[in-house]
Amino acid sequence: MPVINRIAEFAADMTAWRQHLHTIPELEFDCHQTAAFVAERLREFGVDEMHEGIASTGIVAIINGQGDGPTIGLRADMDALPISEETGADYASTHPGKMHACGHDGHTTMLLGAARYLSETRNFSGRVALIFQPAEEEGGGADIMVREGILDRFDIAQVYALHNAPGHAEGSFYTTPGPLMAAVDTFEIHIQGRGGHGAMPHETIDPVMAACGIAQAIQTIVSRNHYALDDLVVSVTQIHAGTVNNVIPDTAYLNGTVRTFDPAVQKMVMRRMKEIVAGQAASYGVTAELDYVVGYPATVNDAAKTEFAAEVAREVSGAANVVGDGGREMGAEDFSYMLEKRPGAYLFIGQGDSAGLHHPKYNFNDEIAPVGASFFARIVEKAQPVA
Repeated sequence: MPVINRIAEFAADMTAWRQHLHTIPELEFDCHQTAAFVAERLREFGVDEMHEGIASTGIVAIINGQGDGPTIGLRADMDALPISEETGADYASTHPGKMHACGHDGHTTMLLGAARYLSETRNFSGRVALIFQPAEEEGGGADIMVREGILDRFDIAQVYALHNAPGHAEGSFYTTPGPLMAAVDTFEIHIQGRGGHGAMPHETIDPVMAACGIAQAIQTIVSRNHYALDDLVVSVTQIHAGTVNNVIPDTAYLNGTVRTFDPAVQKMVMRRMKEIVAGQAASYGVTAELDYVVGYPATVNDAAKTEFAAEVAREVSGAANVVGDGGREMGAEDFSYMLEKRPGAYLFIGQGDSAGLHHPKYNFNDEIAPVGASFFARIVEKAQPVA
């Protein structure tokens, strides 16, 4: 079964929705214009319930099927990124310094397309909960929506989500059962030394040398404290110190990211980082403060739901275009909070050749929106068939 015919018929409408959303990118929980546009479309489609203001600007809309049955959840993220757009598109961002560089405008459009089709046909039992979520990039909007009780309040039994994937064949799908995307933590290290003249380093306590020593020592966590066949990334991504060429500064700053799948590995990294920072600080005579922030947990797909979702994807895109055991990725995703509470699956849909995610020239491929919408619609119809 290819793209659903009815969805193909309004593909041009989906393109118009997506390109409008692309002009109004919003950050984190501040998705007011986006949410208003989504709510207006959902009312036009005739959804049965609309619940707004969840996690500030999130929406949960309910469509009733035919007869009793469980509730299945479909989620799309709505937020953008603090990046200045360089696509040159006629519908480029009208909000300076903000753009949809991760395709959440497309994700929202795919779920709107499914909503329109499901509202028209209702060829399923039970209910479908359409989850439009803010603050995936920063803020953990999925966590907030879960904490505000959407899974229990709407009796959602299983959950599914899609993300576009540049560099993968247009309209293809890939996923994997079990751990799919890593947990993400952030660390900051603030170093206090004693500055002075660059020609008289003996009169200083140099925080720059301490920062270099700490950055190098942190790399031994992966190479010497961790089993090589387990997935782990520890990256120092920022080092800041000083402002002029002949002055040793008072302070230095390091920042970075940690990616793990196993909570035991995560705890080991936290322990070793504390030990390294304290030890290196003592050896260089500085003081150093580590601020380690635990972020999104690993995204772990339910094995049975993943196989089911892959089968649905094969119906939509063909067996040759679906990989059901594509392996893990070290990126992170806050849909993990929903998957911690309910079984479900997260899949990637091929975007074709394009700039990469979070790139100022990235632009969602409108040709894949009907494919994603068809996937969402068929997930509902196959999971909850009419008796």
